[in-house]
Amino acid sequence: MKKALSLLIVALMCVGMFTGCIGGAEKGSVYWLNFKPESDAVLQEVAAMYTAETGVEVKVVTAASGTYNQTLIAEMDKSEAPTLFVIGNQNAVKEWKDYAVNLKDSAIAKELNTDAYNLYDDDGNLVSIGYCYECYGIIVNPDLIKAAGYTMDDLKNFDGLKKVAEDIHKRAAELGFDAFSASDMDSSSSWRFTGHMANLEYYYESRDAGGWKSCPESIKGTYMQNFKNLYDLCINNSLTDPKELATGGHDAQSQFINKKAAFYVNGSWEYSAVAEAVPNATMIPYYCGVEGEEKAGLNCGTENCWAINSKASEADQKATMDFMVWCVTDPEASRKLVDTFGVMPYKSAAESTNGFLSAAANYTADGCYVMDWATNYQPNVDAYRAALVSALNEYNADQSDANWQKVVTAFVDGW
Repeated sequence: MKKALSLLIVALMCVGMFTGCIGGAEKGSVYWLNFKPESDAVLQEVAAMYTAETGVEVKVVTAASGTYNQTLIAEMDKSEAPTLFVIGNQNAVKEWKDYAVNLKDSAIAKELNTDAYNLYDDDGNLVSIGYCYECYGIIVNPDLIKAAGYTMDDLKNFDGLKKVAEDIHKRAAELGFDAFSASDMDSSSSWRFTGHMANLEYYYESRDAGGWKSCPESIKGTYMQNFKNLYDLCINNSLTDPKELATGGHDAQSQFINKKAAFYVNGSWEYSAVAEAVPNATMIPYYCGVEGEEKAGLNCGTENCWAINSKASEADQKATMDFMVWCVTDPEASRKLVDTFGVMPYKSAAESTNGFLSAAANYTADGCYVMDWATNYQPNVDAYRAALVSALNEYNADQSDANWQKVVTAFVDGW
């Protein structure tokens, strides 16, 4: 009897050891398909930090600008698919919800300080969770505004912006700088207008309807004249001839950094690149002639929302969750990530040092309305924006009423 008992104990010990070995083999790993090319170097560094600290492999693959969706489709078909990926808008929720773990009440959700940037499916599942949010508008060099004889107080609505920009452009040779940097229509730049600036039309149309809760079947184009107001101001008061915008190749960021332009249409992700050369650079809203726009704030929102692949193994899902929590709670890691992302909406993440996000907060504190990202509802994003680019290029080459109508058609009927 004692011998049988001893054999049983030994057998159980062996099973325990074997299970432990299996557990070690199933430690899990992380594969992050990154949406933000400008953050690749930092993410590679953070991934290496985590692997060194925990022994868990973290691979970061970064999709080229404008290719995220096709890259995601291709990678998800592979045997070693991403465990961490981006579902950035409601259209993507419909497409990828079956690949997403419900993050409601998860460890990462408990670290949030707001629910404002999370995406849910029709069943109330938390499909993807914001890991940073951003703002965009018109970046301004206050020193050049002053050199032209104005102050930032002159930039409180479209009439003020138009007066300053047109005067600077008229006196560009005398001043040594122009109003706007280039508004190129190549793939590295066109999204600033077909995605971001387009938001001013969507936002105000959405506001009239009480706020879109899902992608509308159609849009009216009620504020297309306001979009035209600002777009015309950008392309006709610039360092770059509108007829040269189609091919691209004009470095708008460099033009601004080198103080050749007072205005630069872009977002908060540009702060670190701009701040060294223009430390007091700030951001103003898309002033476009809408009534009451003196109380407008910046466009704030995100397409940067983490999702965990529900098709990944349980071990990989757990490893991915652990990595996400570490990213937003570890002081050194979150500092690096906040410095590249601008801000992270998590209780323990490092504080933002991004001046453009501070400007967004100041507008809100002053009682201004936030222009949220209604642009996230754009359907068939790649095809829709490509049609807009084509129409805008025709208009840039010949600013006729007929060519502007082609822009309106692409914008409204192409929805």
